[in-house]
Amino acid sequence: MNPILSSTLLFTLGLGTTITFASSHWFLAWMGLEINTLAILPLMAQYHHPRAVEATLKYFLTQATAASTLLFATTTNAWLTGQWDIQHMTHPLPTALFTLALALKIGLAPLHIWLPEVLQGLDLGTGLILTTWQKLAPFALLIQIHPANSTLLIILGLASTLIGGWAGLNQTQLRKILAYSSTAHLGWMILVLQFSPALTLLTLLMYFTMTFSTFLVFKLSNATNINALATSWTKAPALTALTPLVLLSLGGLPPLSGFMPKWLILQELSKQDLALTATLAALTALLSLYFYLRLSYAMTLTMFPNNTAGTPPWRFQSSQITYPLAISIMATLTLLPLTPTIVALLIP
Repeated sequence: MNPILSSTLLFTLGLGTTITFASSHWFLAWMGLEINTLAILPLMAQYHHPRAVEATLKYFLTQATAASTLLFATTTNAWLTGQWDIQHMTHPLPTALFTLALALKIGLAPLHIWLPEVLQGLDLGTGLILTTWQKLAPFALLIQIHPANSTLLIILGLASTLIGGWAGLNQTQLRKILAYSSTAHLGWMILVLQFSPALTLLTLLMYFTMTFSTFLVFKLSNATNINALATSWTKAPALTALTPLVLLSLGGLPPLSGFMPKWLILQELSKQDLALTATLAALTALLSLYFYLRLSYAMTLTMFPNNTAGTPPWRFQSSQITYPLAISIMATLTLLPLTPTIVALLIP
């Protein structure tokens, strides 16, 4: 794609998210979400591959459905309460509709069916934008309205953690595994949203950091399935040694950074007398941890069959910039000791 065109699309993508952040009126928030959606569609279809075009069409139809549901919810809220401001979502019916519309936008279970299929048809760079930046605007709206329907949020959260872990067990495509990982992590954020929005924000930022590292590792290795991971030791031995730690951090294994948000969420749920919910969430985390362990095993403890007698295959020197990858990997692995400082800064 032309650099000027891609820069314009990325700028428009940021503009749409910023409009949603800054809006207090529902129409402006909806307009920001639509600008965001229309800006990413050309990026998704830039390679003109049938799978990419199919994924773009699926994404467009899903986002259009969510946007129409959102408009219907805001119109219903204005009809019932006479208010168009985001902060005045007081009636339970439009609040529930609005929550479901945003759940469809970000890929919460059981409204997540589109996410693995869309992500599978995209390249890793666009998939990274879809699983990170595209979550910001809907979460900003969710945090602003403070949904009062606790039962709906708990059902969505537990369903997401369970289905995100369960459906990822039998996958061999890395992009589908990352899509189900996204659904599972979003479930943890939704579980604690009504009790501690700051903790939801912390979990979202940690998820962005870990997912950024994972996508860049797969992009540098040019890996799209589990078998391709087994050849990465010949290309980048040091990165192959660090990647299992990144994956285990995504799974929430101590003493890595990914343990921090899960630990704090379980603590908050226990404080709210939701011990059963916390127990179920902790058990569903084991499902996600299993397929991260599976990826780690395939990457470090197996050797892909080849015809060479012990000599690594030659390759060209990679031209990709690795400084962002190095910084994100360090954050993914070493932020756990800073938990008290982070909690003091973000969580009152």
